[in-house]
Amino acid sequence: MRVLQRKLGYNSPFVPFWKKYSEVQIPVAPNDRKSDANMQPLSAEERRIIIDKGTEPPFTGELWDHFASGAYACRQCGAELYKSHQKFHSECGWPSFDDETPGAVRREPDADGRRTEILCAACGGHLGHVFEGERLTDENVRHCVNSTSLVFCPADNDATIQPKTDEAIFAGGCFWGVEHFLAELPGVISATSGYCGGQTEEPTYEQVCTGRTGHAEAVRVVFDPHLISYEKLVRLFFEIHDPTQLNRQGPDVGNQYRSALFYRDDPQKRIAEKLIAELSANGYQVVTQLQPASQFYPAEDYHQDYLTKHPSRPACHRRVRRFEK
Repeated sequence: MRVLQRKLGYNSPFVPFWKKYSEVQIPVAPNDRKSDANMQPLSAEERRIIIDKGTEPPFTGELWDHFASGAYACRQCGAELYKSHQKFHSECGWPSFDDETPGAVRREPDADGRRTEILCAACGGHLGHVFEGERLTDENVRHCVNSTSLVFCPADNDATIQPKTDEAIFAGGCFWGVEHFLAELPGVISATSGYCGGQTEEPTYEQVCTGRTGHAEAVRVVFDPHLISYEKLVRLFFEIHDPTQLNRQGPDVGNQYRSALFYRDDPQKRIAEKLIAELSANGYQVVTQLQPASQFYPAEDYHQDYLTKHPSRPACHRRVRRFEK
């Protein structure tokens, strides 16, 4: 990584704000967090940063000038967020990264109306803010993260990143039915309906329905890998929708209803490829797209738990055993 040597002065957007905004307390929306049973206990200071969206003073966190080899995980839920090779010297006083683990970090407009907040995609914990255009590295992006929000896992530790949770994103037609089936599996912590795979930022349901945003109706699943495997999730995904239908599921037609699997890393991709090969061997002409996980946008509140809220509405999906001989 080539770091452009430019010392940052007080005109940089991140220097003055910590005194002004560190005490702002903004509650986390209930849908942004997993149940307390799946969270690590937090100290009062950790809660101020991670839950109440505070900011630690610059040059005070234990990780701001830390450059050992390893990975950085969310302090609250253990999900991997960054690798050590993505960290760089920014001289800002907070840990700085110019990239993240795919799908691990969520961006949202900050309450101050001018910055972009970053949060752990798995649990909604506050990390800090992201800035672009500063030309500090070739990536031209800086994730400015509170040390308090992170836990470092050294590369020589055999227990490197054993997260309590993992994440998967699936698209298989109308997200109501996909969410309903996946949420019922033991080991699944949360299933969220939303939009993935498109180019429009913060799309609405009406925009996605036009088919012009490029997004698919998708479901983000947060699960405990010690209780349920990613492979089991993928097997169910391929059995609760028809992976042979192109840009549709039954009466729902359009690229927003396409079959797609958004993988977070190579192991997830390999598992998906293996199961697609099994389906092909069983005679199915699978058209499911395999794509790297991109920004996931949660759908509007009325879409969440839709079939649970409307028990009289028939399910738009049903399970078909496709892996049994």
